[in-house]
Amino acid sequence: MGLYRQDGTRITKSEFPSAALDDPPVRVTEDVYLSEPYGRGDGQPEGSKRFLLYPAGTIVLRSAADRLFAAATIASITPTKGPAAGGATVTINGTNLDGVSAVTFGGAAGTDVRVRSADELTVKTPPGAAGAVVVELTDDSGAVSKANGFTYEAPAGG
Repeated sequence: MGLYRQDGTRITKSEFPSAALDDPPVRVTEDVYLSEPYGRGDGQPEGSKRFLLYPAGTIVLRSAADRLFAAATIASITPTKGPAAGGATVTINGTNLDGVSAVTFGGAAGTDVRVRSADELTVKTPPGAAGAVVVELTDDSGAVSKANGFTYEAPAGG
């Protein structure tokens, strides 16, 4: 699931188009669409249906808007091992991955993060010291991590 503008660009939690009124209610400042994939498909937003969720001017509770940004989860990481030199392409499967903006391996930023669908993303590992590290995803709702999610292998002969 994702939230999108009419032109198809994704809305992040921090960009949710609203203006605070008194306390918890907010006024939606532009039309917000909910995206659902057609059938099982590939899950890509381009293969999705969009429905108008909140027309501009709608007043909603901030908590209702916050619930639309579910935290990412990590179900699997493949492969689970790679070279300490980095550069391995890793696939992460889970849920709500369409809001992930960064992936770290033991605190070092992965590169070439590509969200394939709400359930899958790929990332290239940075260099790291031999051993198991925490894999952490940063998304609209904060961070989620998997302890010992990836293991850097020492170079052969070293």
